[in-house]
Amino acid sequence: MSKKALKKSLDNVDQRILSLLQENGALSNAELGDSLSMSVTPCWRRRKKLEEEGVIIGYQANLDRKQLGYDVLAFVQVRFGQHTAEDPDLFDKKMLDLPQILLCHKVTGEADYILMVVAEDLEAYGKFVEDVLRKQPGIISIQSSLSLREVKHIYKIPI
Repeated sequence: MSKKALKKSLDNVDQRILSLLQENGALSNAELGDSLSMSVTPCWRRRKKLEEEGVIIGYQANLDRKQLGYDVLAFVQVRFGQHTAEDPDLFDKKMLDLPQILLCHKVTGEADYILMVVAEDLEAYGKFVEDVLRKQPGIISIQSSLSLREVKHIYKIPI
């Protein structure tokens, strides 16, 4: 089933399940069922089906980075010199291994990648750029924009 067909096949109950789980991924099937006026078993089946279809890809807690000592949030644009070389593939693999990288997207436009990076402070961020990013093969430009204030911090997909 195509992704568009899958989205169209989600009924109101499936959509409500997804909305409730985005609000609180720790909801038990019993709590979810209560919210939907359903018994546990049908609720569990629907949830399981959404997981098996790949609509639900995982569960996580949203944490306050500042409470955990990450005062710097940077958006980093990375450009490569040659788009046909294997360097971007190596870069992809490296980014997966770095816990400071919260998001990494290959994009269109002037940059080849946009990263969202956290660091304890500006000194730690500078060290990360110099010791990690600048040492990646093929990179010709790194441009950082530091977040001054978070206006919106949400990872909920509109249902």
